[in-house]
Amino acid sequence: MAKEKTRGQKKILEENKSTVNFYTTMSIASLSIYLIFMIFVFPDSFTLWPNKIMTVFAGVTFASCIAVMKYMAKPTYSETGSLVDGGIDLNMKEGFAEHLKDLVILTTLVQILSLITNYFWLLELLAPIRGMYLFWVNVLGPWIFAPAPEADPEREEKKQRKLDRRMRRMQ
Repeated sequence: MAKEKTRGQKKILEENKSTVNFYTTMSIASLSIYLIFMIFVFPDSFTLWPNKIMTVFAGVTFASCIAVMKYMAKPTYSETGSLVDGGIDLNMKEGFAEHLKDLVILTTLVQILSLITNYFWLLELLAPIRGMYLFWVNVLGPWIFAPAPEADPEREEKKQRKLDRRMRRMQ
């Protein structure tokens, strides 16, 4: 297994900026296409439920995911203005940003597919299902099914002798 090459802070900063810009553009394009179609092509079917409510939900999802990505990628500069830290690498494999990017992609896909039928909004339920799965696999499952700590035989023997002495004194 080869060691993964490390990248410089400037490179991470540049990649983070391009990643945030890409997902911001994707979400704005998705919302724009959806709203243009619903307002101009299907104005009669643009009702409060599910279209307007789910559009607001998608917008909130986009905004919160991108805000968290921006916060994670926030660089740190020294007093002299030189780059100290480029922020958390958003393109790191198996990182939290991967889940945020997946959520933006899922919401974009669902929003565009919902132009065909409103039943595609149900696919948005995949996000909390995946979240519960990851919580079970990474947090609850290992905690619940963790093996009990093995007892030290020497320590158990000492405890048993001490208990025997107490019992003799009591008699």
